[in-house]
Amino acid sequence: MPWAKAVVVTVVVFLVAGVVAGWAWQQFSPLAQYTVDERGGELGEEQMTRIFGPDGTFTAIGFVAAVVLGGALFWWLRNHGPWSVAIVALGACLGSGVSWGVGMLLGHDPLDPRLRAAHVGDLVNAPLELHTWTPLVSWLVGAALACAVIAAASWRAEPVATTSQPAASEPAPPVH
Repeated sequence: MPWAKAVVVTVVVFLVAGVVAGWAWQQFSPLAQYTVDERGGELGEEQMTRIFGPDGTFTAIGFVAAVVLGGALFWWLRNHGPWSVAIVALGACLGSGVSWGVGMLLGHDPLDPRLRAAHVGDLVNAPLELHTWTPLVSWLVGAALACAVIAAASWRAEPVATTSQPAASEPAPPVH
């Protein structure tokens, strides 16, 4: 298989996965809710524990997607040596960035204008956002883990011939 095809397929797979994962992150992330009062908005103690919900959701979705897709793509590309790991890893990074971008486009509404428009006693969802860069790495970790497990499980002590040339045979023992 040509390298160009391998790269294009990997990019397309992770691009589509990033779009779907970004949508899922936006749909299923538990968001903290601010209670509107005279001074603006306030997070209660219980709501403060939910502030990092989007980080956990992004990490879980990205890790699972990268393990499954990274494993499938690495299995498909496994005979191409270490470059297949690099292609899968770069694809996972692309998927992570696309997922974050799609989620932010679909679900990141600035908090201040919504707090100003709300009435006292209303509940206003916190914006969808990541609070650190580490959830973005979950895609890379998942893909790398899948590659490592597949490589370890399919490792052979003897190299496998990649050409169609027959192996040299040993001469027959002399007959006396």
